[in-house]
Amino acid sequence: MTTTTRRARWLVPVLLLLVWLGIGGTLGPYAGKLGEVATNDQASFLPRGAESTRVIDAQKAFQPQETLPVIVVWTADDGGAVVDRRAAATEAVADLRGTAGTVGPASPALPSKDGRALQAVVQVEPDLGDRLPGTLDRIRDAAETVPGTTAHLAGPAATQADLSHAFSGIDGLLLGVALVTVLVILLLVYRSVLLPLVIILGAVFALGLACAIVYVLADHGVVRVDGQVQGILSILVIGAATDYALLLTARYREELVRHEDRFPAARAALRSSWSTVVASAATVALGLLALLLSDLTNNRALGPVGAIGIVCAVLSTLTFLPAVLVLLGRAAYWPSAPAPAPGGGAGDPAGADDTPAGHPVWHRVAAAVDRSPRRVWSVCLIALLACAAFSPTFTSRGVPLDEIFVKDVPSVTAQRTLARHFPGGSGNPAVIIADAGRTDRVLAAARDTPGVASADPVSDTGRPGGGAPRVVDGRVRIDATLRDPADSDAAKATVARLRSAVHAVPGADALVGGYTAQQYDTQHTAEHDRTVIVPVVLAIILVILIALLRSLLMPVVLVATVALNFLATLGVAALVFRHVLGFTGTDASVPLYGFVFLVALGVDYNIFLMSRVRQEALHHGVRQGILRGLTVTGGVITSAGVVLAATFAALAVIPLAFLVQIAFIVAFGVLLDTLVVRSLLVPALAREIGPVAWWPGRLGRETPPPADAGGDSAGR
Repeated sequence: MTTTTRRARWLVPVLLLLVWLGIGGTLGPYAGKLGEVATNDQASFLPRGAESTRVIDAQKAFQPQETLPVIVVWTADDGGAVVDRRAAATEAVADLRGTAGTVGPASPALPSKDGRALQAVVQVEPDLGDRLPGTLDRIRDAAETVPGTTAHLAGPAATQADLSHAFSGIDGLLLGVALVTVLVILLLVYRSVLLPLVIILGAVFALGLACAIVYVLADHGVVRVDGQVQGILSILVIGAATDYALLLTARYREELVRHEDRFPAARAALRSSWSTVVASAATVALGLLALLLSDLTNNRALGPVGAIGIVCAVLSTLTFLPAVLVLLGRAAYWPSAPAPAPGGGAGDPAGADDTPAGHPVWHRVAAAVDRSPRRVWSVCLIALLACAAFSPTFTSRGVPLDEIFVKDVPSVTAQRTLARHFPGGSGNPAVIIADAGRTDRVLAAARDTPGVASADPVSDTGRPGGGAPRVVDGRVRIDATLRDPADSDAAKATVARLRSAVHAVPGADALVGGYTAQQYDTQHTAEHDRTVIVPVVLAIILVILIALLRSLLMPVVLVATVALNFLATLGVAALVFRHVLGFTGTDASVPLYGFVFLVALGVDYNIFLMSRVRQEALHHGVRQGILRGLTVTGGVITSAGVVLAATFAALAVIPLAFLVQIAFIVAFGVLLDTLVVRSLLVPALAREIGPVAWWPGRLGRETPPPADAGGDSAGR
């Protein structure tokens, strides 16, 4: 090889490294700027075609200016009556008129039936952003001037402020926890100094690129981002980039044993790994894009954002990582750098020891699977089915307001106080929009509906029952207070009855919305989404597996096992959420998110395993291919699973029930898939079925490729 040629082959990795350093330096800060284009306004993430969404648009006509209500609740310090302080409370909030952030006059303070609480409503601007906490502080300070009372702030504005606080610092906190967790695991598993840092750096570069792309798209209104999507994006990119990097670095280490020269070793590793990485990423990216079929805006928001993150993770893995590995060579694995096998060399992989690499534990696992495959898969199947038997008890009818946060926050405390003294639906009425000529009949129908405490039309004062109904474009607005808490199943049942009652009024063209109706519509839309998206995701994964493995039966087996793993995880989650974590319900989107992440990511590990099995079987037959594939990939795939589980578990640092639930489902499910499904169930089933599993291919009966065919003893 000439000096010019030797210099030229260094050029590509150096240029790739410089490009990624430029990306990291230029776009890296966007990982901390995504919050600037994020919105935590839950009203913007409702079903597009739902009745409650149409009510939001219709009720804007009744408000000269869009507002967000704050419910001020007073209770006596001594637990006694506060009716005598009603005038002072009314005056306290009346003084807020004209204060920065508030809109219009506050409502008079109204007493509860037991006389031990007062409530008033103050309207604030809906888009205060960072100014919202300060506005709430001013309202709280004014309310606390009423002598002998304690003031609490409840309602949508208070909840939004607590949500913003929960997501504040999400960029640094979540990213820091995830990266430190991954780094510690990699250091413990690989006992290498440089390699974990290289893998982490590649993941950070991928995240910076993804966040920059998402930032631009969100800034132009192409995609929507909220705190949940933002957090999941960070975790998804870090976890996926690390997983793909582990697969490639493990293969490069193998090739460094077979090749003395780092360049052919890198080419062989990349050639034998890229299709597996791309296929694995495609299952996740296309599974996420299937969320675009959802009618829930937050689901559709996650789809393209998550897919962008996965593409960036793959791009980093297949360009930045190989470039750095080539430049570092064996030093990447210091102090346990691999040495070339005696007799091996470039272009002569056959000269290396043909004994499959791998930890002794995986040799024993492979031997157990080979010795008693039927017993292994039978035990695994029984255990998974036992866990899956509890999956029907998994409830996804929504999270009660007092469980949205995993710890007490001011808005939750205030809501509990409000519920103790006023009808359960106080502060969150059902909103009815109807034809003005049918006002009396709609009012009568609403008031006669079981579960409705009161119903009054909104007057020109902007308050229910304050005078003649306000008529806008021939329509009126009626607020119906429900007897039960707005987030309860009983309240949702009341909304269903209320809709039937007012829809039956001839000519009223009535619509029912409000918080409870939004929860009801979201729940039913989420159920519909699952019936549409789940089959689509399974079909996408099945097609990718058929194309990758060139088989029909084996892909069906793999899809069935990961689906069973998902049901088993739901069963365990149902028990843990109710009996350990104390959740009485989960968000309606949790099952769908859990399915997409677990099935798509679970298939990843089976892709890693079975693509290697297929490569080995081309040389050694199906039986040996299974054993060698399991032995060689056991350590790296288990490490990847632990890393991904730990990464998703980092979502639990955000004190929101939705993210804690997602964190548990994905982390537990990934570990179950990695340690049981991929390690035992799938290899045992493949061993039991034999060559038939690879039909219509001829795997195991083909003539092995010659030893010098491209320098890759695993085949292609």
